[in-house]
Amino acid sequence: MGPEGDLVGARLGRGCQCFAVWLEGRIAGYGWLSTGPEWIGEIQLEIQPREREGYIWNCVTLDEHRRQGVFRSLVTGISLAARRSGLRRVWIGSLAIPAERALGPIGFEPALGLDSIAFAGMHLMRVARSSDRRLSADAC
Repeated sequence: MGPEGDLVGARLGRGCQCFAVWLEGRIAGYGWLSTGPEWIGEIQLEIQPREREGYIWNCVTLDEHRRQGVFRSLVTGISLAARRSGLRRVWIGSLAIPAERALGPIGFEPALGLDSIAFAGMHLMRVARSSDRRLSADAC
């Protein structure tokens, strides 16, 4: 887990589940699934999934495995495991990165668009709803 290795024990201790993609006997990527509250540092916000919902987060593809479908495989696997465990919906926050394009084809739909900026000691955020008002309402 590289520099985040010291966080693993605390994450597992609060009930988070860790998933990994292995290639040729080595970890190519990993990610987390939570059903409890999680702090999202990028947007300075804590989220709380509802009952039977989960949140996929901190998905990392190791540099040497980028652009090989690791992220898509990881998120697909986490989603399938979540469904098998009884979760009815999983959420994922994404940044404007190339891997984000993998989310639509595997069943994820945008619920909210978030833009944030830190300025003069303040954190400003703009939230835009998706065209699916019901999905946007569920996300809030």
